[in-house]
Amino acid sequence: MTVDHPAIKAKEFSHLFSDEALKRKPSPIKTTMAYFQDPSVVFLGAGMPPGELFPLKTLSMEVPKPPFKNGIADSEETMKATIMRNQDELLFASDVPIARALQYGNSRGQKELLEFLKEHTRRFHRIPYEDWDIITTTGSTQGWDASLRIFCNKGDTVLLEGYTYSSSVEAADAQGLNCIPMPMDDNGIMPAKLEDMLENWGSRYPQIPMPKLLYTIPTGQNPTGCTLSDDRKPYIYHLAQKYDMIIIEDEPYYFLQMDKYTPPEQRSTTSPMNHHQFMNSLCRSFLELDVDGRVVRLDSVSKTFAPGCRFGWLVGSKHLLDNYWNLHEVSIQSTCGFAQTILNGLLNRWGQDGYIDWLIGLRHQYTLKRNCCLDICRQYLPWEICTLPAPVAGMFFMILIDATKHPEFHTTFESNCDLLEQHLYNKCVSAGVLVACGSWFRVPDPVPSPKSATAKSNIVTFRGTYAAVCPEKMKLGIQKFGDTLRREFNLS
Repeated sequence: MTVDHPAIKAKEFSHLFSDEALKRKPSPIKTTMAYFQDPSVVFLGAGMPPGELFPLKTLSMEVPKPPFKNGIADSEETMKATIMRNQDELLFASDVPIARALQYGNSRGQKELLEFLKEHTRRFHRIPYEDWDIITTTGSTQGWDASLRIFCNKGDTVLLEGYTYSSSVEAADAQGLNCIPMPMDDNGIMPAKLEDMLENWGSRYPQIPMPKLLYTIPTGQNPTGCTLSDDRKPYIYHLAQKYDMIIIEDEPYYFLQMDKYTPPEQRSTTSPMNHHQFMNSLCRSFLELDVDGRVVRLDSVSKTFAPGCRFGWLVGSKHLLDNYWNLHEVSIQSTCGFAQTILNGLLNRWGQDGYIDWLIGLRHQYTLKRNCCLDICRQYLPWEICTLPAPVAGMFFMILIDATKHPEFHTTFESNCDLLEQHLYNKCVSAGVLVACGSWFRVPDPVPSPKSATAKSNIVTFRGTYAAVCPEKMKLGIQKFGDTLRREFNLS
């Protein structure tokens, strides 16, 4: 249900912009695009190839038809769509014509798709201020890279979860930024420990500036699979206000939320969720707490449609997103026209309710995958050395292994978890199963201490995913992983 915005305006945050962002100005030639569709203007202002020379006359697609009575995986009822090249040829009024989709000049995104995404955002997030907006991206990775360039100079500081998506760290490292890990547990960032770190920053990190950005993957976190509990989010947001930070809320797994895991013997068959139940079951976003306009949310279709679309969008204050727009005009220019016209054609034919039906179907499919994976883990992992926090969202699970129970931990491996982790990884690959090393995702603390978010413990971690393989291969892989651990730890 659409919610009216109160008359609250976002704050201005130009004092947090990078030198690059402050120097960048809107492209004068891009301002002429406002007249491109005006039939009363003879447009001689930009070097744009003529649409009639694009070698595509139509685009056709066949997609599942909502409400997906047989489920989204095996939907037999379909709908066909044909998207035409020119505006006056369109068979569906909300389509983006091919000639416009493949042309220059839409750095913010095609208007029909933006309108759909704005209504989608209104349905799921009650944003407290009124001057929020959306701009398209080529996915969350590009959105994060753009955020770093807009807010950070070399030597600035960003906060990340103690274990996080490795490309996020690599992007910040490459720009010469200080990456500081935030303490986390099975429920995500630990606010009290984060507050202690910020309050004592001067003594804890005397040579490192206070952070400008707080980057988080709140839901189905990659790599841990944990979900930041809703009761912690206001605490974290107040810390961002107190220490004047921008929150970058990266949510590719937001709609892959599911019920708490229960073992098969306790599991009951439940009827499918209706729209109201589904929307009320979802976590609260930082957007809904954002009375200042200091949150930038990264959304993406990589997990709801397909990663090859390379399509996403940012939600935030118009003041902030205008700076992303300026950057896009001299970098990506715009999101792929093919992706925009196809996604727009699909979403507008489904409608808002049809898209929610699809998201409910995704939730069901990922719940089945998660349950299957954890059922197999219960059967084949050596629980005398392993723990596995059950994820309630996303695509990942993390297995924690007590390194001290390895017979050679203190001798051959010199009490070094990373050495043991690499040894176990190699043994697993040799046995025919690949799981990702937890250390690949660890954010190294530049000033390690016993209180560090990633201080050494006697735990070895491996990340797995239940998204990519069928149940038969999942069973085989987990069985091989469990057998390898038993051999290595001399377990019967």
